[in-house]
This record gives sequence, structure tokens and C-alpha cells, in this order.
Amino acid sequence: MCIVAFAWQAHPRWKLIAIGNRDEMHARPADPLHRWNQPAHLLAGRDTQAGGTWLGVSEQGRLAVVTNLSGYGTPDSGKNSRGDLLKDFLSGQGAYSDFSPPDFPDFNPFNLITVAGDKALVHSNRPDPVSNALVPGIYGLSNGPLDKPWPKSGHLKISLEKWMDEGAESPELLLEPLMDQTSHRPQAEGEPDTEAEPAFEPQHSPIFIRNPVYGTRCSTVVAIDHNGAGSIIERRFDASGKVTGQTAFPFSWPV
Repeated sequence: MCIVAFAWQAHPRWKLIAIGNRDEMHARPADPLHRWNQPAHLLAGRDTQAGGTWLGVSEQGRLAVVTNLSGYGTPDSGKNSRGDLLKDFLSGQGAYSDFSPPDFPDFNPFNLITVAGDKALVHSNRPDPVSNALVPGIYGLSNGPLDKPWPKSGHLKISLEKWMDEGAESPELLLEPLMDQTSHRPQAEGEPDTEAEPAFEPQHSPIFIRNPVYGTRCSTVVAIDHNGAGSIIERRFDASGKVTGQTAFPFSWPV
């Protein structure tokens, strides 16, 4: 993922809401959102090149979503795939099923939000490996640190807040702000003026990137209420930005 807005225990109906876009090379192969065969409790897309995922939920009460972290140079091809962190955490199997900061140097720079039951954490491995608890609230995260939001993540956070304030009735409506193609410039002192990496994601890029080589591949919305009723929706796009499909699954979250 390259942008996420996340509401954690911030609404009387919803335990959590996560919305975001996956920006990637259009040539990189991937399977759409589906229920995995192994394990069957995992709902996610799959990066078929490396085998992991970028966002997913487990009916055992886990959610994970990752973003790249810019500003640390060219990725090291010898590092493990960041999607392995999510795959192992969500499945409960593998070397990173119960990861901790000492594992983080194995990977290129990342931000990672995880939820397990009633605990939400944000993790990063630059400048130092760290995991911090998230208090109830609404967050925006893109390719910078959580405490230094990029302009576009602030705009997506505002859209999520507006939806929640206006009744929070239909999570599918949250797919629309994910299609915003406005180039967001810093609006106030303190917002970073940082060029994204890789170079083909331009400075102050929009929430939705339309580009024939590298752009938004899919938008995802996850909504889980306090009774454990969940839904995950994925809308997919081709290299021209045209919608190519949409998949939705209801699921149960342990209460």
C-alpha cells in the first residue's frame, strides 16, 4: 500500500475502519482479493511474484496493512519481501507469525499497522526498529512516518472523518475518496515537502495515481463493527485507471 487511513475504536458502531490504495508497477503479477486455501481464515490479495500480501484480514481476529517508507535510498533486492511479514502475521504461521522489532532489519523500509484482537500497533524499521501502541483515534499514513503525515494522507484522513461524522452507514462509499486524483501540496507549516520513492511516484502525488507504468492497482475498504461483523471490499484498476473488477467478502471477527 502507499496510502492508508485508519480509524481505531473511534466510532460507537465501528471497531475499526481501514481504507487505502495499493500503488505498484502494473506489470507485477498479483491475485485479487480472495479467501486463501491455506489458511482458509485469511482474506487478502496475493503478490504472486513474492508470495505475500499488502493488506489482509484473518477471521482469527487479525488485520495488517503495510506502506513503503521513503527517504532511505534505493531498496535492497537482497532483503526479504515486506509482504512476508503480513502473510505470516495474518496466517499465524511462518518465521514472522509473532514478529518483534529485532526482526525488522530483514526488510526494506516500511510502515506497518497491525491489529490482533483489541490491540492495534504501528511498526517501522527506520530510523530504528520500533513498535508502538495506537490509542483510539483516526490516523493517516502514506510513505512518511506516522507522526509526519504527507499531504495526501491528511486529505484521506479528513475524508474518513467526514464519512464517520455523516452517519458512517455504508463502507462502500469510502471507495470514492480513494479515487481522488488531486495533487496535494503542503497546506501548513510542518507538513513535509518530500519527494516520494521510487522516482516514478511524483512529489505531492495524488491519492489515486493514474500512470501507465506505476499507479494505483486497487482500492480496499475494511470495516469491522463492535459485534464482530466485518466486510472487506476491493476495487481494481488497469493501467489507464479504468475499473476492472470489484470483490467483497463478509467475515466474522472474534469478540
